Amino acid sequence: MTWTEDLRALAPLAARAPSPHNAQPWSVSYGESALTIGWDPARSLPVGDPTRRDLHLCLGGYVETWLIAAADAGLDVRAEIQVDEVGRTVARLVPADSRYATDFTADDIAARGCARGGHRAGRLDPEEIARARLQLTTAGLAELPGHELAGLAVRADRWLWSAPRVAAELRSWLRLTPGHPRYHQDGLTYEALAMSRPEALALRAVLAAHASRPLAPVLAATQSGLLRGEGSVLVLSGSHETAEDIIRAGRELLRVWYALAAQGISVHPLSQLIDCPETERELRRSVGARPLAVLRAGRPVSAPPRSARLP
Repeated sequence: MTWTEDLRALAPLAARAPSPHNAQPWSVSYGESALTIGWDPARSLPVGDPTRRDLHLCLGGYVETWLIAAADAGLDVRAEIQVDEVGRTVARLVPADSRYATDFTADDIAARGCARGGHRAGRLDPEEIARARLQLTTAGLAELPGHELAGLAVRADRWLWSAPRVAAELRSWLRLTPGHPRYHQDGLTYEALAMSRPEALALRAVLAAHASRPLAPVLAATQSGLLRGEGSVLVLSGSHETAEDIIRAGRELLRVWYALAAQGISVHPLSQLIDCPETERELRRSVGARPLAVLRAGRPVSAPPRSARLP
């Protein structure tokens, strides 16, 4: 097998990387001496993520996942980060002189999940957070009491569901019944959203009637209720401005995610707190820096479901 053929065999494992709305926006092309990573605009979120912050964080995590998978497979690979907006590419994986140094393995990639349901009460131990911080080189990681952000979450979710175009974009990625044609490929299933089947059917009926705007306060309260107990929220922050900077931050974010998972801690992204301009400003004041990602973190009451992936 050629070098890129060896890499190609790792593609299903690399695809276990997380992505907003489980949209899986990455694209991959294989050359004779390099693997090029880019993005598919049809799988980006141009309305909810107009600055491409989440897209670049996601692609950074995808790059990192490839590097971990390659190291575990015994392949010497390094990443060259360079964003080409015209060609819609962000990185090349090329041969390296040594193995990529990482604390993680293919097992960590396969086991990672997103727990949007209930977490056991209690904030994270400072030592647990310190272990995650060891994965950072350019970004900061702050821990905040979850209940202090519950009010912000209500306002952020109300903004999301009250903004017709943002809500419509989210709706297009919801998979609220197993009968959905893409239920086993992408998007957010009702299991992933920690909803019961009756709850999912009720929400589907509401959305089918295009009634999310009048019900925005109710829909907002559903998610924010998860923050009202005693728990932790982690905020990744930094002065990252360029696309390349945010892709590197995305690599760090994924390593933090794996470092938490290794301690039995699951996360639940709360991007709406940054997407909503009003709550983003308040969050920035709370952590004293630009927030890049927000994660509810704790030990899940039940194992999170395995998310779907494209074939």
